[in-house]
Amino acid sequence: MLGSGALLFFLTVKNELQRKLNHQKELLFKLNSLNPALGILVDDSSDPDLLIVALKDKKTEKGITEKALKIIRDLKVNRIQYNQLLKKAPYNWVGKIARFQAI
Repeated sequence: MLGSGALLFFLTVKNELQRKLNHQKELLFKLNSLNPALGILVDDSSDPDLLIVALKDKKTEKGITEKALKIIRDLKVNRIQYNQLLKKAPYNWVGKIARFQAI
């Protein structure tokens, strides 16, 4: 009974961490789809703060800039939530076992 509870906890936490990583990749893909209009090169290790600075330097349409800023804000929130989840006591054990790393 205890083993099945531990396994269920492990799978649930692993699923949540993987969901947040997939959401991060999806947001980066959305930001890259705006790339021709923005002219900003975005990769998986892009820092959202640096993206905001680069976005403010570019002269683009207001609507595209607002969409990009919303996506970047979502990237920051998702990254903070993911990293905080990895720091919490029982969740960091699952993160270490499943080899999840901070974004």
